[in-house]
Amino acid sequence: MTDTSFQSFKNHFLIALPALKDGFFSHSITYLCEHDAQGAMGIIINRPLDIDVDEILEQLDFDGHVYNHRQPVYAGGPVHTDRGFVLHPRDEQQWEASVNVTDSVTLTTSLDILDAIARDRGPSQSLIALGYAGWDAGQLEEELQESTWLTVPASEHVIFDVSAENKVDAALAILGIHFSQIAPDSGHA
Repeated sequence: MTDTSFQSFKNHFLIALPALKDGFFSHSITYLCEHDAQGAMGIIINRPLDIDVDEILEQLDFDGHVYNHRQPVYAGGPVHTDRGFVLHPRDEQQWEASVNVTDSVTLTTSLDILDAIARDRGPSQSLIALGYAGWDAGQLEEELQESTWLTVPASEHVIFDVSAENKVDAALAILGIHFSQIAPDSGHA
């Protein structure tokens, strides 16, 4: 018998509620790339690191590279912080290791996309992160019940066009609210 009460929050934002004051996720917004009965995986999209894409590309030493990518690299989460993850609009290009999150958003983990970005042949928009956020089976659901997170349907505009410091408020604007209006014991929408 299967549990028909499971609700997937894939392609949603998880916004850390005020009760989550300390640690890696405080005042974070995570884009959920996967969420099923086995667990969840997402990329934090508002934690820029002190490095930019050019520095990553220089370290990878691609031949024929162009260094004009002044976009930040993000701390995508506390899991596998040595691995790169690229969120980008879905395009016609086939990358070696990609998962289509939706019909319009793709997550790629292979070096070929970074080589293309280095040569200015990559996706028109991208968010590059080191690491990801992960939850075991039932863990995210527990945290949602404990009012740790607010869920909001995702927006590509927030992912790719809004500055890191404004992403939480831009996502909350989808619900017509501002972060200052959220009580510490708020649940999920």
